[in-house]
Amino acid sequence: VYVGTTGPTFETPAEYRYFRIIGGDAVGMSTVPEVIVANHAGMRVFGMSIITDLGVPGKIVEVTHEEVQEIGNKVQPLMTKIMMEMVE
Repeated sequence: VYVGTTGPTFETPAEYRYFRIIGGDAVGMSTVPEVIVANHAGMRVFGMSIITDLGVPGKIVEVTHEEVQEIGNKVQPLMTKIMMEMVE
């Protein structure tokens, strides 16, 4: 289950624990708004998200915006390859 938050802040350890209690597996502040708008426009949607930090007990660490961007940049070539293969 993907939990969508409004941001623009990163989740706290307490929020991660709460989201896990209510059944969340992944948390993010993007994807959900885009899917809502696309559905409203009658578009079919397939969503993919990059997990940039682990919000699991014992592994929760605070991350910076720069660290999240660094991870995104690192996996961008793989995401591009996946998307190109899906389109073909």
